[in-house]
Amino acid sequence: MNWDLPSPFVIDVQVLPQHIDGLGHANNAVYVQWLEQAAWAHSQALGLSVQTYQQLDRGMAVVRHELDYLASAYCDEALQVATWLVDCDRKLRSFRRFQIRRVSDGATLLRGRTTFACVELSSGKPKRMPPEFVAAYGQLTTEA
Repeated sequence: MNWDLPSPFVIDVQVLPQHIDGLGHANNAVYVQWLEQAAWAHSQALGLSVQTYQQLDRGMAVVRHELDYLASAYCDEALQVATWLVDCDRKLRSFRRFQIRRVSDGATLLRGRTTFACVELSSGKPKRMPPEFVAAYGQLTTEA
């Protein structure tokens, strides 16, 4: 599949009956869940699991989503969700891009960008990224 940027991290998802809303297509909120799944899977692949976040008392919290819904997904369709780390200040913020494509025809259904901020889990306050985050998130950025 042709992606907007090189070397994406990709997960496969299936549109299930519970994803369909009253208009007969996947609800827009489900797309956000798929983005979250891709981001978590990518973080885990980089060695940053939920347990690691808890041990470090740090996490990356969503500050902003910018999403362009371009086409609808329908029940039983196979989709691929791609993500890239496109920027990281190695202090507080990181930025991801996303693209969702339908497998059958390669159509792009969504493009998005999410801003994350590092927070201390115990207080919810912004805190500097620990070295483990810098090593994982700060070294893999792709030009946006």
